[in-house]
Amino acid sequence: MTEKDMTLVEHIVELRKRLTILVVFFILALIVSFFLSQPLIQYLQYTEEAKNLTLNAFKITDPLKIFMQVTMILALIITSPLIMYQFWAFISPGLLDKERRATLSYIPFSLLLFLGGIAFAYLILFPYVIGFMLNISDNMDIQETIGINEYFQFLFQITLPFGLIFQLPVLMLFLTRLGIITPMLMTKYRKFSYLGLVIVAAFITPPDIVSHMIVTLPLIILYEFSVIIAKIGYRKFLKAEQQQIIEEQQQP
Repeated sequence: MTEKDMTLVEHIVELRKRLTILVVFFILALIVSFFLSQPLIQYLQYTEEAKNLTLNAFKITDPLKIFMQVTMILALIITSPLIMYQFWAFISPGLLDKERRATLSYIPFSLLLFLGGIAFAYLILFPYVIGFMLNISDNMDIQETIGINEYFQFLFQITLPFGLIFQLPVLMLFLTRLGIITPMLMTKYRKFSYLGLVIVAAFITPPDIVSHMIVTLPLIILYEFSVIIAKIGYRKFLKAEQQQIIEEQQQP
């Protein structure tokens, strides 16, 4: 049964089935993450960036809050491949066979890019930002008392957005393979895209030009890489469209 043949009720039943699978798997991922969270939190507390800091709990619930947040984030990361697969499976009846195979292959690359974005932010950007902030405190002769909740919230604020931003090439390839956008459109509005990336960088970095450039330049490179990927995807989209027209003409 194709997507066009399915009624609204059948779509809803299909969606409910896939959501049920996700909920069950997410609960299992939560159980696994429950045992992984504490070792991960302890590791993050004694890395090069944090080992010289004394992290304090200003509220009795702060340790539990951090533990639950890390558990949820780990569970979402573990579940993310299944989330993408279920999304693909839901829309795949409306795709051509070649499009199904191609878009399914995006899932592992998407996960790798997400982890790569987090790694870039944590290993390159985060140490610089922490050093920059502590240097300001030293210059102003201010003794910082850092809360563990504030430290981890700042860590999440720096790293997690990059995991999402690094999905840009996969997203652009996916949209061009479906014919929703074109690389010509991305090229035409390049300057507006650059402006958007500069604004995004300003939101997730401290107010100094060096950290802003550390973030902005990789984002611009990522956008240009996305344009190249989009051109490849668009050529394949046009080829698939031509093939479909030929097959329709050959049918009696």
